[in-house]
Amino acid sequence: MPRLFLVLAALMLTACATGYPGGDLRPGVTTESAIRQQMGVPAMVWALPDGGRQLAYPHGPAGFVTFMVYLDKADRLQRIENVLDAPHFARIQAEMTQEEVLQILGPPQPQWTAYFAARDELVWEWRYCDSWREAARFDVLFDGTTKRVRSTLSWTESQKSHWRVSC
Repeated sequence: MPRLFLVLAALMLTACATGYPGGDLRPGVTTESAIRQQMGVPAMVWALPDGGRQLAYPHGPAGFVTFMVYLDKADRLQRIENVLDAPHFARIQAEMTQEEVLQILGPPQPQWTAYFAARDELVWEWRYCDSWREAARFDVLFDGTTKRVRSTLSWTESQKSHWRVSC
């Protein structure tokens, strides 16, 4: 049993890594094909109004980050940012559509998506590291009929379990 605990602890710490496999990607220089070669196929892609594109790279299902890669209209890297943090969560507002939420946070964890018929409510969930480096979850609650944001909720994993997971 102690060996199993050590293996699980090691896996959880590994999942906390926030790096991406593209340490030598340079803004203004690196092309989309080089990004895909290093980071893989994005989970989602959006066309941006300025002619550029946005690529989503979630590191799940137990990961704590989702990287958004922004390309200019010449398919060159502009920037890469982790979007699972308080400033991005604060951008989620009541009445936003599901597509708007996806473009800010990337795809939620499918195994943590739930529909509650009694409330006609759909819940999407993302795992992240909070400001105290504790494993936490961010939930977006949608009206099941209109598919628009009702509210959001953030909680640490230790609030629902007897042990704390650091990230």
